[in-house]
Amino acid sequence: MLDQVLDKWSLQVLEELCERPCRFSELRRAIPAVTGKSLTATLRRLERNGVVEREVVSSRPVAVEYRISALGKTLREPVEALLAWSTRYLDEVEAARERFEEHDAPVPDPPAGVPGPARAG
Repeated sequence: MLDQVLDKWSLQVLEELCERPCRFSELRRAIPAVTGKSLTATLRRLERNGVVEREVVSSRPVAVEYRISALGKTLREPVEALLAWSTRYLDEVEAARERFEEHDAPVPDPPAGVPGPARAG
């Protein structure tokens, strides 16, 4: 369940929809890095899990508006906490990733017959 509602795009969509209902194009503008295909998949997944509701708005042309459901509203506090945490600790996470990549980068195997460096165990 968590992978269905706590991925990168879902968190950003939920953040927007917690503020107000949005049409697809409004969400695209609010989250410029998301592709149309990814946004569609995210909205469908959130709707399938009962977190987002889709409403056809009778206007000309007919439009679709997305809003957070009653169930989705229960996620507001944990989503805000996760977003605050990620904002606060992003630099530390990035630094940890860089240290990991530098320290744990795979050492290529030596050519056949050539002894390789000793690995720390």
